[in-house]
Amino acid sequence: MNEQEMGHGIRILLHASTAEALQRARNNAVNLAKQWPNSEVEIVVNADAVRAALEQRHATDACLRLCQNTLERLTLSCPDSITAVPSAMVWIVERQQQGWHYISP
Repeated sequence: MNEQEMGHGIRILLHASTAEALQRARNNAVNLAKQWPNSEVEIVVNADAVRAALEQRHATDACLRLCQNTLERLTLSCPDSITAVPSAMVWIVERQQQGWHYISP
């Protein structure tokens, strides 16, 4: 397989609901990008991991999808550099319906 094909068409959704899970998801996203540079990776973040995502900036921030429900519950706002989705659980189900591979690290 040549480099242009490595990971082509692979879409992975990592889910993080705790600070520890967020760190594992970020590490996984970095490793996936190395192995499959043409894959798509998103990290959907809810619950306690939302605060951690905002406090600990990382190279994978462009992959983050923060739960708007959690942001509102914690009275936090999402910076322009990070994407918010209305509901993490709905996002996960929609992505799975679109053929994304779900992983909860």
